[in-house]
Amino acid sequence: MNIDAKILHEMSNVVRSDALRAIRRAKSGHIGIVLGAADIITMVYAVFLNPRTDKFVLSAGHGSAMLYATLKLAGYKIGDLDSLRQIGGLPGHPEYGLDGVAATTGPLGQGIANAVGMAIAAKHNNTDGTIYCLCSDGDLMEGVAQEAIAFAGRYKLDNLVLLWDNNGLSMDGVAQTDLDVSMRMRAAGWSVRHANGNDFDEMYDAITPDADGPRFVKCDTVLGLGSSISGTPKAHGFAVPDSEMAQLIEYFDSPRGRDAWRALAHQHVAARANHYASAPNIKLPDAPHFISTREMSGICLEKMMGRGLNAILGSADLGPNTNVRFDSVREITADDFSGNYINYGVREHAMAAIMNGIAYSGIRAVGSTFLVFSDYMRGAMRLSALSGLPVVYVLTHDSIAVGPDGPTHQPIEQIAGLRLIPNMNVFRPCNMTEVLWTWRTALSEGNRPSCIILSRQKISRIESVVDGYIDAGGYIIYKSKARRIRLTILATGTEVPLAIAVARRLDIGVQVASIPSVSHFRATDAEYKRNILRGRVIAIEAGATASWFEFADDVIGIDNFGMSGSGDMVYRECGFDADEIVAAIKAKMKNVRY
Repeated sequence: MNIDAKILHEMSNVVRSDALRAIRRAKSGHIGIVLGAADIITMVYAVFLNPRTDKFVLSAGHGSAMLYATLKLAGYKIGDLDSLRQIGGLPGHPEYGLDGVAATTGPLGQGIANAVGMAIAAKHNNTDGTIYCLCSDGDLMEGVAQEAIAFAGRYKLDNLVLLWDNNGLSMDGVAQTDLDVSMRMRAAGWSVRHANGNDFDEMYDAITPDADGPRFVKCDTVLGLGSSISGTPKAHGFAVPDSEMAQLIEYFDSPRGRDAWRALAHQHVAARANHYASAPNIKLPDAPHFISTREMSGICLEKMMGRGLNAILGSADLGPNTNVRFDSVREITADDFSGNYINYGVREHAMAAIMNGIAYSGIRAVGSTFLVFSDYMRGAMRLSALSGLPVVYVLTHDSIAVGPDGPTHQPIEQIAGLRLIPNMNVFRPCNMTEVLWTWRTALSEGNRPSCIILSRQKISRIESVVDGYIDAGGYIIYKSKARRIRLTILATGTEVPLAIAVARRLDIGVQVASIPSVSHFRATDAEYKRNILRGRVIAIEAGATASWFEFADDVIGIDNFGMSGSGDMVYRECGFDADEIVAAIKAKMKNVRY
């Protein structure tokens, strides 16, 4: 160490003082981690972290005041600490976009998986950077963390250091971690070290690299160290009297520590904006007459990768099924990180959170699984949207037409649920034109994730755009010959051919609008929407119905779980049959005047 332990102690006390002052001002926050773990974060920033190459992730996001205080002292431009937890100020949990904040964390376990993704990205980019991550007992209880830990061990990520703030407590009492966390970590392929989390010499020896795989450092600490509620669950939050807070702030303040931080602050390097790869220009590919949309997607993606798309693809053990794995991709392995495909194993949640870590590093990440399993990923997907990360989720097997696998594998509410996430693109294309547009749009995003919803079942080829603009997210794909439009049918994906079949059977003025992106269509101007939504409007989608009433008078969908059987039979049994829909529409239209 270039800085002696006494100076480090003074520096960490300044972190405590400034963080507590911000919490006191906010009248809200978490003092326990500030008092107990300030020595750990000080050790990382003052001794180990190279601001040009390394990253620090606070997975225990409730310690945000501690992180902000450290960043401010280290010279980062994060704003006023007194604005903590105030509107327009520093957020209650760390958010990406603040200078020095590497990842949006808060939901426990996510930061660990983000750090794994950053370590993968650093290896892929062949940089010397090390990723440091501070986690809590709560982080290690979360499933996403254990999925990511197992993944990191298999990939021997020797540029990853996970520091455990081991105080043995959580809000409800004794922390319910594994009985032997260190044994679990060794079994997962990690090098395990122990240190007193308030002893700088011990921590230095424990963090110093000398292992082939990722390092796990068990840092024994005391929650709320130095307070009247030290070592109790109460210390987790904001539970000491104001007078005691004032005394602690004064006690920990150290002019000598501040001088030491000033000497380090000049090393700060401003973060550079990420620039993500966009879609190479490819022509509309030819496709068989009868083909699934997942196959169409695979054709487009393979052509784009062949034209040099710089992205890391991956799947939760379903690459051939989701059509993101083809002969030309090279798998990233523990021995060779130069490839462009990751086999995440059956770890959907970790896959999504690791993809976020890759995206935080400026690399376009594409991951895939079945649509119904997006439920396993939703926590990380929400953070993709909140953080403005342009990751791409390829979600296949998109409806009850999956068939024989039964209700457990037949998505119902998933598409509607994904459309509810703010700042999330959700695409459900019906033909090659829409699939290519979807990919181009998703890969043009710089601060918005995308879900590409695709079918397993094959559908007949549908001709390209007829009337309107695909960029608007909705357009007329089947035009009525009648002058007067009495009915507009809205449909997405594999229900578009069904909607066209219905329109052809009806003897009234009927047009069909394909809506590959509800969010894009919603965002277009009112006049354009009026030109599309003419007459009575009926939506058809093999999923939950409620959200379609934003645009439609009636909806043909499914609001119950599916059933086992052949895909065609399940589809028809659930009401997706042209003749049945025609009869229902005729009955509804009998007494409607326009």
